[in-house]
Amino acid sequence: MATPAITHNNNLETVYLVWLDTSVNISKDNIDAQQQFRTIINHLETFENVQECEHYLRQTSKDDRIFLIVNGRLGQEIVPRIHQYRQVSSIYVYCMNKRTNEEWTKHFTKVILIDGEI
Repeated sequence: MATPAITHNNNLETVYLVWLDTSVNISKDNIDAQQQFRTIINHLETFENVQECEHYLRQTSKDDRIFLIVNGRLGQEIVPRIHQYRQVSSIYVYCMNKRTNEEWTKHFTKVILIDGEI
């Protein structure tokens, strides 16, 4: 009697979109953007507090992939502390004045600056 072949899926990573902004759950534009994001990604986590967001990032598996969206002000605080995390793939820093954030972000290879609001 033949033994059935067993296929193992070694791709166990999960992709997360994490959004850190003090108005992420307040602004109508941000809430509308969240709805749009949820149509293309299953795991969207929002945070208004840097410490809570950092704790969440630290707790995720190193096999997961996280794309972080953060505004320039909070980005200056959190990016230096989480940039080296393996699970953080890319960090999208959006700001109204791109020039202001170019200086501090140039030291972090995972950071992509976005001029304007989400």
